[in-house]
Amino acid sequence: MKMSRKLRECTGFDWDEHNSEKIWLRHDVAPSECEQTYFNKPFIVSYDQRHSQTEDRYFALGHTDTRRLLFIVFTIRNSLIRVISARDMTRKEQRIYASREK
Repeated sequence: MKMSRKLRECTGFDWDEHNSEKIWLRHDVAPSECEQTYFNKPFIVSYDQRHSQTEDRYFALGHTDTRRLLFIVFTIRNSLIRVISARDMTRKEQRIYASREK
């Protein structure tokens, strides 16, 4: 199944309390900011083959409603998006993202 179809079939988010706290403490990224990126265009998703040994993982580049640029690692479990990690994009990631905005 293609990734875009898997994402379209998702019905919400599944937040692990420990992960959301860790993301906030390490990177100052709130769960609501992560969720916003999935609804803003462009939203660039790639399969993370290197970290997909036990489950399929993906990484994404997106922006929040306030245009904060985020790099997000996630998986999909039972039609729910489960964010594993989130942080601000690096300069290289920002260039990749900017090339898709045009």
